[in-house]
Amino acid sequence: METLREILDAVAHGGPPPADGVTVVVPQECARDAGVLAFTAHAVVFTDEDPAWVRAALRAVGCDPLAAPMHPRFLSALLERTGRTTETIDTMLVGPPLPGRLPLPLVEITEGDHSRIGYARGRRDGVRAWAAEGGVLVMGRGIGGRLEVSVEVDEGARQRGLGRLLAGAARRLTAEPLWAQVTPGNARSLRAFLAAGYRPVGAEALLLSATARSAGCSCTRS
Repeated sequence: METLREILDAVAHGGPPPADGVTVVVPQECARDAGVLAFTAHAVVFTDEDPAWVRAALRAVGCDPLAAPMHPRFLSALLERTGRTTETIDTMLVGPPLPGRLPLPLVEITEGDHSRIGYARGRRDGVRAWAAEGGVLVMGRGIGGRLEVSVEVDEGARQRGLGRLLAGAARRLTAEPLWAQVTPGNARSLRAFLAAGYRPVGAEALLLSATARSAGCSCTRS
């Protein structure tokens, strides 16, 4: 059986799961992260709950099996079963690393507590952040140890392409594929990541633990 990390690595390098209508259940990589990933006609539920329970809960939804993993009834049942919470279903995007110079000046943030950095520390390990004039770029390891990025642009600096530049700069700060999660309704952010060369690969619902945060998690690459 493939692990969550193996599935994500394959997707990041252009090898999506087969469009076979199957939902697979794999163990969590760490206590912090559980949830559901939806790809084209294929889904992955990553949880330490009994796989037999997961499959029974999917059947009980009573809808098209392709839609069941992201159906509100299944997600609600999984949340109740695990005692977790969730915020939204995000679009997953991946951008390959890029060589070359940064498209704008960046200064790494080593002090202070920007709200975006604090948010990332609750969901990722090894968080690092960089500031640009009018915005901030944050990277860290999230689901399955994958490298994730988020950007934030100040209100007064919007409509100038800064989000696209920050998302593109992130690809030049790493030697591995970089993942981004964007709420589908956030069209401005979605356009920025698409313009920066990230490609949509699926959707995810991350189930948040009230007790397991980054301080007690080890979703890191070896």
